[in-house]
This record gives sequence, C-alpha cells and structure tokens, in this order.
Amino acid sequence: MNVGILGVTVGHWTDRAALTGCTVVLLPPSTTASGEVRGGSPATREFELLDPTRSVTHVDAVVLSGGSAFGLAAADGVVAALEMQGRGYETKATNVPIVVAMSLYDLGVGDASVRPGPAQGALALRDCRADPETGPVGAGTGATVGKWRRPDEPPEGGIGMFTTRRGELVVTALVVNNAAGDIDDGAVPAEIAEGAFTDWPETFGTQVGPADNTVIGVVITNARLDPVECRVVAQGAHDGLARAVFPPHTRSDGDAFVAAATGGTVAHIDEVRALAVVVTERALRGSVTVGTGSP
Repeated sequence: MNVGILGVTVGHWTDRAALTGCTVVLLPPSTTASGEVRGGSPATREFELLDPTRSVTHVDAVVLSGGSAFGLAAADGVVAALEMQGRGYETKATNVPIVVAMSLYDLGVGDASVRPGPAQGALALRDCRADPETGPVGAGTGATVGKWRRPDEPPEGGIGMFTTRRGELVVTALVVNNAAGDIDDGAVPAEIAEGAFTDWPETFGTQVGPADNTVIGVVITNARLDPVECRVVAQGAHDGLARAVFPPHTRSDGDAFVAAATGGTVAHIDEVRALAVVVTERALRGSVTVGTGSP
C-alpha cells in the first residue's frame, strides 16, 4: 500500500522472535505538525513541542515503537542519522532534527528484555519507502487488541494504513493498534444501550494493566495547514479511533496521534478533519486480520 503523499516514506525494524519493533515516518522538510493525547497512559517524546503555541512548527520524523517507555530510545538513532543528513531546526552550532516519538506496551509478549533502541531506529529510517508493509510489523509486531475481555489470549493487532483522495487533496492515516478495546462491530455498545451488557470485565484494571495498551499513529495530508489546524486534524483522528475501537481512550491506553501537513494543496480544515476521521477508522479496522467484536 502506498502512502500517497509526495516526500513521505515509512520504514520498519522488526524482531519477529522477540515480538517487538519500531516504525519511522519520515516527513519532507517544512512539514507542519501538531498532536493530541487522549489516552490515560501515554509514552511520548517531544510531544509538548507539538503545542501550537510553541516556537518549533516543523517536524522531521515521527517514530512509533514497541518496548513501552524503553522504546522511545529508538528516536535517538533517527535524530543522529538525520543530523548527519543536515536535517533539523537550524541553530548556531548545528541543525537539531525534530523527531516526535510514541511507544506502545508489548513487553507482555515475546522477549521483554528486547526493546527498540537507537540502532533499531536508524535501521527503520534506512528502510523508509513509499509503499511500506502493514500488519504485525515494525511497531505493530507485538501488538494485541481486545485485552479488556481476553487478557490471556488477546487477538493480534498490528499496523494499518489507509489513504483517501478528493481531487488534489490526499489524507493518509498510519496507525498501530494495541488497544485494550475491540474493533467495534456495534455488538457491545448495543448490549450496553439495551441493558443486556451487565458484567464489566472484572479483569479490567487487574490482569489488564494500567499502561498495557495503546493506539498510536500519524495522519498525514498534503494540505497547507498551520499547527493550530494540524491540532484540529489530530482531534479528527481521535474521533476516528472512537468510531473503530470500543471502549476507546481508557485509562489503560496511551492513545496519541500526530497530524502532519506537507503543504502544497489548499483545502478547508473541516474537510481535512472529516477525512482524518474516515482514514483513521478505516486504518484501524484494517489493522487486525480477524474481527474482534465478539468474545
């Protein structure tokens, strides 16, 4: 599947034995960005600079990784490699690459002692291409879903990607699905609304740990947006998450999205946000190989 936006590439480092990995989204120069966290247990790096009130408005890359907070170290390798390429925020001493990172918890599967680090981040950057692999690769290698009701045998999660076009406008979502909740087929919300769902899982918050899950991702568009408008697009991504996953944004999830705009195409911000909702939902539904809406 192709990212579909000029200058945007994605690369993975995957350890199928240890069931972990990392993914790099490399952005073209002068890409504006912002982001939003709605989950209760985020693991992030440099996310605060995405606040539209901050001085730095451009982002060079986004790193998604397994390994929980340990996996944030994968961004170090990306920063070092991009500095060697002359990328980054220009200072008197050197250019400082702006690399935002988000991690998910996959330490409960595979080998918990293996986590993506600087070398693995650099390898993922080297692998960047316009047509990346999706599924249980990169940051999604050890991802699982549906742990709120199946903590012992959760279904496999992974990376999903979806692109839509309206004329010259392109919006793409790349997500890593490690949610506590299920891909929502409407069954459980209907049961709750009708009073038929009476037993909130007793394992939730005990066997399902307070920071064991998350959905993280990036929405990229070729629209010309400022950081405030990118924040609005990130909000749309979370809306798409809430349409695809139930329950969304729990205290056990670290749900976070970055929205990045490469510029070049004029588009109304509400249109871009609406498309962000759609592509995020579709990417999440495509991130699992089987339906997870029923036990």
